[in-house]
Amino acid sequence: MPFAAPDIGIDLGTSNTCVYVRGRGIVVNEPTLVAVERESRHTVKAVGDEARFLYGRSPDQLMTISPLRNGQVSDFDMTELLLKYFIRKAIGISYLNKPRAIVSVPCGLDDVNRKALTSAVRYAGARHVFLIEKPFAGAIGTGLPVYDPVGNMVVDIGAGTTDIAVISLGGLVVSQSVPIGGDRMDEALMNYLKRECNIIVGRQTAEKVKKDLATAMPLEEPRSILVRGINQLNTSAGTISFTSDQAYAAVREPCAGIIKAIRQVLEKTPPELCADIMRGGIHLTGCGSMLFALDQYISEKLDIPVLLARDPGDCCILGIGYLTENIQLVTPQDKRSVPVAQG
Repeated sequence: MPFAAPDIGIDLGTSNTCVYVRGRGIVVNEPTLVAVERESRHTVKAVGDEARFLYGRSPDQLMTISPLRNGQVSDFDMTELLLKYFIRKAIGISYLNKPRAIVSVPCGLDDVNRKALTSAVRYAGARHVFLIEKPFAGAIGTGLPVYDPVGNMVVDIGAGTTDIAVISLGGLVVSQSVPIGGDRMDEALMNYLKRECNIIVGRQTAEKVKKDLATAMPLEEPRSILVRGINQLNTSAGTISFTSDQAYAAVREPCAGIIKAIRQVLEKTPPELCADIMRGGIHLTGCGSMLFALDQYISEKLDIPVLLARDPGDCCILGIGYLTENIQLVTPQDKRSVPVAQG
C-alpha cells in the first residue's frame, strides 16, 4: 500500500470540474452535477458525465443537482459527495496519507464561503487545502510572467462568474468577480426565445445555440439554425428558424456587463500597471471567452488589445497543474492559500 497520496489540483467550476494529479496530468474533466434520489438525497445515482445525461430528463424519483452557484458552494453535502467521487476516481483510496489539494476559487470569495469550500474538500479526502484565485491560475496556464514586476490583466469568463484581475509580482493587485458567465448567456437566450419567439427550450438546447450561433458582434453575413422546443401558445412541439442577429440581441446584455466590470477594474489599477496592460493587452481565459467575436468586442469597446488564450477552457487547470507540480510555490504563508490541519 502506498504511503502518501499524490498532490492534486482541482478546478471546481459551476458547470465543469477538472482534477489534475501530480505526475499524471488531467485525469478528470466532467460536469459539476450529482443525480440523487429525491426522497433520500444521500443515495447517489450518478455523478459527472453520467449525471449530465439525466439533466432535464430524470424521472420524478430522481433529481439532478448542481451544487455550486455563481462559483460558490450552494449545497455543502452535494459538493462533498461530488468531490469525494472525483478524488477517488482520480487517485483511488489505497493510501495511508491523504493528498494535498490546490483548488481554484473566484476572486473576492468571502471568508464564509472559503471555509465552506475548504471544509468540503477536506471532508472529501484532502489533507491540506490551498485556495488559488482563478485568474491567477489562468495566467500561469496561459504562460504569463506572473512573478515578474509587470502588470498582466486576465479576464476569466466561466459558467457562473467572470473574474477579472491585474496580476504583478505573484499577487493580485486589483480584482473583481461578477456573477456573469456562460450560464447567464444561456439564460438570456432561453428568455429571448420565450419572449420573442414563443418557444420554450431547455438549458442544454440554449447552450448549443450559444455555441453554434451566438456572437458578441453582428455578423456581416447572418446565419440561422433550426431550434426545437415547446410552443407556449399551443403547448405543442415547435420548430423555428433562429438567426445570428437574434442571438446577438439576446447575449448583448451579459457582454455589456463584462465590459462594465473590466472598466471598473481598470479605473482602480495604478497608472504604471495600466501602461503595461495597454502594451501587453487583456488576456481572455475560461470557456465563456469562446463566444464568437467576444475578444474583438472587448477590444473595440476599451481600445485595448485583447488576446484569447490558445486553450481558454483548460488554462485554469493547467495553471493549477503547474502549482501542483511545484508545490513549494504554494505555502501556508501565501496570502492566496488557506491551509487546513491534517484530518
